Amino acid sequence: MATIYEVLKKDHDSHREVLNKLDATSGDSPEREKLYATMKRELEAHTAAEEETFYATLMAKPDGQEKARHSVSEHKEAADLLGELDETEFSSPGWLARFRKLKEELEHHMDEEENEVFARARKLIAQPKAEELGSEFLRRKRAEM
Repeated sequence: MATIYEVLKKDHDSHREVLNKLDATSGDSPEREKLYATMKRELEAHTAAEEETFYATLMAKPDGQEKARHSVSEHKEAADLLGELDETEFSSPGWLARFRKLKEELEHHMDEEENEVFARARKLIAQPKAEELGSEFLRRKRAEM
């Protein structure tokens, strides 16, 4: 059974791939529209499932609260940028600038999560619970999709 760390890392790798493909698009193209819709749906489902499983568990541990709160606040910043992108025409030069800001923030968040948050969580969450959270995350994400 996969742990929450393995499941989240796999999702992050998929997100990085879509972000890079989207960054290579231009204008109001069907490809940009499709990739953006895919990215947004994935990010929203991932974030909801992650907060309700992984971060809720981490937040319940006094030594995990600071990292969890920081990560959840970064989720809010990304959601705000998605909202700005939704209100901007794909053909606008401002769209790509906002998207690249979002991409940079998401890459920072994923790197920080994988390197710092996971390291802290591994000390606070026992292996059986990490495996349980992996399964819970996948169930929750499927429900969000």
